[in-house]
Amino acid sequence: MKILFTLIACFLACGASFAQKINKLSGKVIDEKGQALPFAAVRVLNSPDTTIVKSGSTNVDGEFLIEGLKSGNYVLSVSMVGYKPTKTASFALLNDLKLHTITVESTVKQLKEVSIIAKKQFVEHQIDKTVLNVEGSIVSSGSTALEVLEKAPGVQVDRQNEQIKLNNKTGVTIMIDGKTNFLSGADVTTLLSNMSSDQIATIELITNPSSKYDASGNAGIINIKLKRNKAYGTNGTVSVNGGQGIMPDSPTDLVRAGVNLNLNHREGKWNIFGNGAVARKSNFNNTFLTRTTFANGLASAFTQDFDRKNKGVGFQGKLGADYYASEKTVFGVMVDANTVNTKLDNFSNTFIREVQSNITSTNSVLQNAYSKSPANNFTANFNIKHDFNKTGKNITFDADYSNFNNKRDEQFDARYLNQTGQQTNATLLRNNTDANIDIFAARTDLTLPINKTMKVETGLKSSYVVTNNDFLSEQFLSGNWQNDLGKSNNFIYKENINAAYVNFAKEWKVWQIQLGLRAEHTHSNGNSVTSNKEVDRNYLSLFPTVFVNQKVTENNNIRYSYSRRVDRPNYQQLNPFAFYMDPYAVDQGNPYLKPQFTDNFEVSYSYKQLSFSLNYSDTRDMITQISQQDEVTRIVNVIRQNLGRAQNYSAGVYFPLKVVKWWNMQNNASVYYNKFADGNLEGAPFLSSKVAYNFNSTQQFTLANNFSAEISFWYSSPKISGVEQTTISQYALNAGIQKSMLNKKLKLRLNMDDIFLTNRWEGKLEYQNVNLNVSNRYTSRRANFSVSYAFGNQNVKSARTRNTATDDMKGRAGGN
Repeated sequence: MKILFTLIACFLACGASFAQKINKLSGKVIDEKGQALPFAAVRVLNSPDTTIVKSGSTNVDGEFLIEGLKSGNYVLSVSMVGYKPTKTASFALLNDLKLHTITVESTVKQLKEVSIIAKKQFVEHQIDKTVLNVEGSIVSSGSTALEVLEKAPGVQVDRQNEQIKLNNKTGVTIMIDGKTNFLSGADVTTLLSNMSSDQIATIELITNPSSKYDASGNAGIINIKLKRNKAYGTNGTVSVNGGQGIMPDSPTDLVRAGVNLNLNHREGKWNIFGNGAVARKSNFNNTFLTRTTFANGLASAFTQDFDRKNKGVGFQGKLGADYYASEKTVFGVMVDANTVNTKLDNFSNTFIREVQSNITSTNSVLQNAYSKSPANNFTANFNIKHDFNKTGKNITFDADYSNFNNKRDEQFDARYLNQTGQQTNATLLRNNTDANIDIFAARTDLTLPINKTMKVETGLKSSYVVTNNDFLSEQFLSGNWQNDLGKSNNFIYKENINAAYVNFAKEWKVWQIQLGLRAEHTHSNGNSVTSNKEVDRNYLSLFPTVFVNQKVTENNNIRYSYSRRVDRPNYQQLNPFAFYMDPYAVDQGNPYLKPQFTDNFEVSYSYKQLSFSLNYSDTRDMITQISQQDEVTRIVNVIRQNLGRAQNYSAGVYFPLKVVKWWNMQNNASVYYNKFADGNLEGAPFLSSKVAYNFNSTQQFTLANNFSAEISFWYSSPKISGVEQTTISQYALNAGIQKSMLNKKLKLRLNMDDIFLTNRWEGKLEYQNVNLNVSNRYTSRRANFSVSYAFGNQNVKSARTRNTATDDMKGRAGGN
């Protein structure tokens, strides 16, 4: 142990000896009225070539401090929307230096004469993540969050299985404003389908998170940041959007509409913010399925056609406040809630052709199904941040409570017909589901700089989850509703996770390293009360992370990273209930599911804005969906199981191109090789592999008279995921146009998704006795129109965005 400490000390001492003398630069920025200018962008530029060395921003008092500057000659630039960009004269930095007060001038009087053509690109690649700038995207306007993700590089939306994939891997953690959403599977896609793109500022794609993040999510993190207003005083934005689905052979009522309002008031030590939204949705889905069975000399061929139409109205609201008790301490509270009531009409026609002893007969089942799904979510957060005297040293604390309540009332009316069309039998069933989830969590994080090139981050977190799922299944027999005791059940799941992490970071002239370790202890208990089935687990897991950054030259950068991640089964996957879908299909959870663990390795290279990456991931006990077919009853049981091993090799390239001054192009291309293996899947070895690829391109055009336009195209090749194969390519062309008026405060946008109606899905399952083919189309083509208006002072950035304590559970619950 003494030798180890000696080596570490030598290592740190050597690093310090190689580091050049570094200095601090400080100062203050004011406007022409002598008022402090908070949150202005401050950049240190080399003199005389004006390349950016380091960036920062002023605090609430207009003061700035930039550290880690080598001795040399520099120029300081200050910029902010609504103010004239300002540069200082060249100055020499040999020791710590405080500049004279810098005054910038307002451009309010010049706005009518100034034409601002700079615009954020839709896709922005940063060193540790990819950012989608949704707020300025024309083709994303009037869309849902789910439809925006479908346009994102490396993201695939599997509408057949209600999954979101990143780099062709399942197990994505969805975060909203830094806190993970509790929902899972179909409930996640339902939530994102109810969220308007007009509420979203940016979407971050993080493929290899550090130890500071919760270890859940083997494919990485998708963080959706909602809009926050940017000014002192009272300000906000209001937007209205509407859309119409345009699909053949579908209902005419495919209307979507929504209203969104964001408000912010900042004065003195208080910042109060809030937003509200109401949205009406309507979607149509058609699924066509074929499968075969054979047992006891009876061969059956099933042809099933499902038409599903769902519509509903949802409300969403958030209210919060930050109180700046002192220059170093901020207290914050926030509550957000949403509710949605979805109604689903589902008609299915099952045609069965049977052959036995060379005699052919046919029969069919017609089923009408109806459901209502009211759901309510509520989250409350209390947070504190304190900055110590030493620059960069701070501590944060979060305490959270979240409640999710999801009810579902379903009724299934099935009629059985013989080959002449006469009714031979009829069944009437109904299911009532009441799912309630309570989550309590607390978290604290400490950032501790050791010196100007070295820092340590550490933190603790504890969470406790209780879910109660009460499922009542009834049949209508002899004129009365009677409990189906074989299906009704009560499932209670409890989970406690305690975590601790530490990150160590060190910088040299060329190299940067960050080493991290996270430990998570999990105790879970799943109790099926009715069937008296209990599964108790207690385990400790370690999650190391390694990040190395090599700055070869000013424009050439290489990044190496490794992380270990976990995906615990979500609460509904563990639920052993058998959910009736139709007379020949049942969906069932598995209380014996184990968590899946993934090792991720990535190397990326960037030259200016061009980037290239290689990635390898190895997942053990992959959680996947399996279809079990009973040859006698001919019922398919869809169940979740652990598949032995899943490997993913991928390569991706991002290459932006400025064709002409008014035409920018961004392109992303990725290729994947997936391999799945299990020594005993459903009683036999399983091995499957395939190469797949996808491509995204976005074209942005700046036109005359404050018009702008966008065209985007995405393509995804056939691929595999576990036992499921996608057999056709999926692709879509989207286009939109925007007109800005009233000094760009008023924006009108018109766009259309999937112009040529090419975004549909076809796939198959072929293993053991399962031979199933599926075709699925949905409301992918839609025309959207939106109007947004920004009012109040939009120049100064508002309060911080909070990451709350409920980070690792919110992708795993079963509500809307």
